[in-house]
Amino acid sequence: MAIPIRNTVYDKIKEVGSLTDIDLYKILTKEGYTLPEDKFNKLLLDLEILGLIKVAWITKDERRIEAFVVEKEVDEIEEQNQEMMEKDYEASFPGLEK
Repeated sequence: MAIPIRNTVYDKIKEVGSLTDIDLYKILTKEGYTLPEDKFNKLLLDLEILGLIKVAWITKDERRIEAFVVEKEVDEIEEQNQEMMEKDYEASFPGLEK
């Protein structure tokens, strides 16, 4: 089963972190992926709509592409509540010991 080109493009962006659209196109061409410019732009737009990348114009003809990584914040109170619920659940079975 072939990997969709969208996944390949996203993986390349994620590897580097941030690069220009020209550099990305060169990397893809070097690895054997030849895309027409309109399909390349559509892929970038799709990835941006999905919230996976961020695209910003640097100059009139060049764009900066960055992988968008969302770090999940750990809520300590929620984590403690989850642990208490698990302990209460385990304690609700009398006679079962580990």
